[in-house]
Amino acid sequence: MEIKPIKNAADHAAALQEIDGLMSAELDTPEGDRLDVLATLIEVYEARHFPMELPGPIDAIKFRMEQQGLTPKDLQPMIGRLNRVYEILSGTRPLTLAMIWRLHEGLGIPAECLIKPPAAAAA
Repeated sequence: MEIKPIKNAADHAAALQEIDGLMSAELDTPEGDRLDVLATLIEVYEARHFPMELPGPIDAIKFRMEQQGLTPKDLQPMIGRLNRVYEILSGTRPLTLAMIWRLHEGLGIPAECLIKPPAAAAA
């Protein structure tokens, strides 16, 4: 199994094309092992060359609400009264540390997203 590093866009495209042909490979076979190694190489290359920014806190909360079919009222146990929830969702009030912790614990939103300052979230 000769595998080489992905160094440029051409290598990346070739690896993606090869991985496409290996998608039906079974585990613990030479093809399955090749698929696993290529997927790891592609993941590392893409993380280095196409980094994804974490969403800001409000976007992360709204996304999780959409995912789970939640309403602002459902956030009351984590944020407080309904008017406070609306202030948070509109960006007129910042999250407190206690709110961040409860949102992280209650909704599984990564704390890194919730603690981003507004200026960093907009950039």
